[in-house]
Amino acid sequence: MSLGADLLAMATGDRQADRVVPPTGFTARLTLFTAAAMAFLAVFALALSLATGRLADRWSDALARTATVRISAPMGQVEAQTQAALRVLETTPGIASARPLGDAEQRALLEPWFGPDLPVDTLPIPQLIEVVETGDGYDAQGLRLRLQAEAPGAVLDDHTRWRAPLVRAAERLRLLGILSMALIAAATGAMITLAANAALNANAQVIRVLRLVGARDVYIARAFVRRFTLRALSGAAAGTVLAMIAIALLPGAETGGGFLTGLGFQGAGWLWPLVIPPLAALTAFWATRTAAFRALRELM
Repeated sequence: MSLGADLLAMATGDRQADRVVPPTGFTARLTLFTAAAMAFLAVFALALSLATGRLADRWSDALARTATVRISAPMGQVEAQTQAALRVLETTPGIASARPLGDAEQRALLEPWFGPDLPVDTLPIPQLIEVVETGDGYDAQGLRLRLQAEAPGAVLDDHTRWRAPLVRAAERLRLLGILSMALIAAATGAMITLAANAALNANAQVIRVLRLVGARDVYIARAFVRRFTLRALSGAAAGTVLAMIAIALLPGAETGGGFLTGLGFQGAGWLWPLVIPPLAALTAFWATRTAAFRALRELM
């Protein structure tokens, strides 16, 4: 039984052959429900994968060109060491700009942890200097040595220590989303195989009668493949539409500012879920085809 002939039979159909497979019953409901549920989960796994990819890119881009200099010194020396550090930064190749953060900006940075009423003026909070580098970058080790000589209380933080783990975590989440889609496809194939085997066994007597009147196994198998593939396609399409509606109703990334609010599709990314129903149909096609020929051999 050639693959081309199978696909042609799928496209054209055969009313007589379709009667071999019951149009309703437990296996029909199981196939539709499985395809719809797995497609629903696959859309969310795809959204997770794409969202974490965007998150990793955003974190990497936002932090790759920035650094912070922290001035920790006695109260009477903070201003002098800040000015010394600024002079060093202004003469460092690769530094585009450097500016000290004001009290309001530092209070805004600490507010999520300590609340809005933090008395910045009365607490020994280090002075922060925001550093933006050029595209060519700068020599971080050389800058640290110069800062140590000119402003002993200055510490350079180029965000490398905590930027890399964040990006790595986002990349692993994206990989987890891809792995989830692979597991969903495997589970879909397994459930459809069980449903096809159940339908074949339930219609064993009908299959024997068809053989007696001259029907070939290819003819019988194509009927099951077509019926279960179309069921999987219909169920997956319904599950995909429901999942896309659910994702569209999620709050936008700008609403809450958190990670989960960015879970969704953007622009042309909304076209990606449309690939899931054909993939579900292809999975059902191969699973049913394999199960049908195996069951027909056992029924001989």
